[in-house]
Amino acid sequence: MKRTFLLALSVLFCSLVCSQATIQGIVFEDLNNNGIKDRKEKGLEGVAVSNGRDVVLTDQNGNYNLQVGNDNIIFVIKPSGYKVPVNRNNQPSFYYIHKPQGSPRHFKFAGVQPTGATPKSVDFPLLPGDVEEEFTALVFGDPQPYTQQEVDYFYRGIVEELIGIKGISFGLSLGDLVGDDLSLHSHYISAVSRIGLPWYNVIGNHDINYEATADSLSDESFEANFGPANYSFNYGKAHFLILDDILYPDPRDGQGYWGGFRPEQMEFIKNNLQYVPKDRLIVLAFHIPFRNTEAAYRLSDRQAIFDMLKDFERVLVLSAHTHYQRNDLFTDADGWRGKHPLHEYNAGTTSGDWYSGLPNEQNVPSSTMRDGTPKGYAFLKVIGTEYSIDYKVAGKPAEYQIQIHAPKFLRANYRTSARIYANFFMGRKDSKVEYRINGGQWQPMTYTEDEDPLYVGKLYEWDTSDKMIPYRRPSHPVISTHLWRAPAPANMPPGKYTIEVRATDMFGKQHFATHVITIE
Repeated sequence: MKRTFLLALSVLFCSLVCSQATIQGIVFEDLNNNGIKDRKEKGLEGVAVSNGRDVVLTDQNGNYNLQVGNDNIIFVIKPSGYKVPVNRNNQPSFYYIHKPQGSPRHFKFAGVQPTGATPKSVDFPLLPGDVEEEFTALVFGDPQPYTQQEVDYFYRGIVEELIGIKGISFGLSLGDLVGDDLSLHSHYISAVSRIGLPWYNVIGNHDINYEATADSLSDESFEANFGPANYSFNYGKAHFLILDDILYPDPRDGQGYWGGFRPEQMEFIKNNLQYVPKDRLIVLAFHIPFRNTEAAYRLSDRQAIFDMLKDFERVLVLSAHTHYQRNDLFTDADGWRGKHPLHEYNAGTTSGDWYSGLPNEQNVPSSTMRDGTPKGYAFLKVIGTEYSIDYKVAGKPAEYQIQIHAPKFLRANYRTSARIYANFFMGRKDSKVEYRINGGQWQPMTYTEDEDPLYVGKLYEWDTSDKMIPYRRPSHPVISTHLWRAPAPANMPPGKYTIEVRATDMFGKQHFATHVITIE
């Protein structure tokens, strides 16, 4: 009996102690970029390092130590004025995975192999760089290829036109990097690496391990391929906070997923933000957008995030997931108490409407999104704590920001029910959108919550065609949040009439588009 008691006591003691260890190391300035701290290279004081929950600052010699269990990723939070090394695929190398037993082995897609004993020291090199008070980041929503052919569509339709782009500090993909087949992660990585930028990634609901019975295990393959799903870094006066906001399995019923966060994620956010000055721009990036509906997002989690961020100078949220584009502002009515309204940019996607539609100029599916926004990507430009966002339609000039839908021909001296529609891709309800005819006076267009008529027309080509169309039928339309209308010219004599549309975005930039109507 005594022997059995001692054995049980030793097992209990080991479960409490053996699973806990301490990882220590140094953050240093890697002057020769060899990844090793040489004798003349100094440790860096005051740099934040995290285990995914706790956050500590390095001491005057650059040393840190953190407790770890059996499932931690240790990562350095890049300070402004430094760069992190990148691997051969341009993935930032800022973390160490600590999983002594590895990921669950029964998962369909492999996770992390056992990492073994705790290393004597986990060191993080940082490369000297400039403090970028002004910088631009490239933002992708949902590449989401389900097949190798769709990886090729992504590469030819998006990546090829960006290879070698200059003046961009880094790239960021907002989740759904692939579509359920996690073996395609490597092909996605290879494609994006060709752009030639350091590239950060967010986990999406199509990047998770569906065999997971606990949310903490749903990101095992993502971690093996990309590192931590929750992390942060600094550029200039901006602090980027990257989060996994997918609760899987859904804690309400064990089925599907729900937008929200686990308690240890909330701890990381709080511990991370305590070291960020309040005069910084906070850029929060995750996959599922905030919405005013408990069905889609656990609103208590959203409110907790609001409360932690309210004292910062300015806050921007980047999300994707929906496969349409919108700009939302959260205010007091939504529980936001910050100095400025909280802006969420729900980004248009690089896959558009899941690679549907007829081929475009790049000979890949046009993939116009369900709200009429063509597929593309965005540029986030930051100056100090101010920012602006430019959406770029793939394969089109940067100036292409408005799509006009109107008749090409009208009958002379005759009444018409025809309308002019303007889909202003970066617009929102309070945007100023005007039109004029043949250089006349500018007149306001009427904001309308409706389906984009051009998208609807292209959709029904599939239903009215007399022969099989060998491409994916577009999805059903949704109500666009950036659509305006005006009456078409009526009772006019024959001639050509140029319709001009002028729109001003939320950053004060003006955009123009034209359309010609022939009256016969």
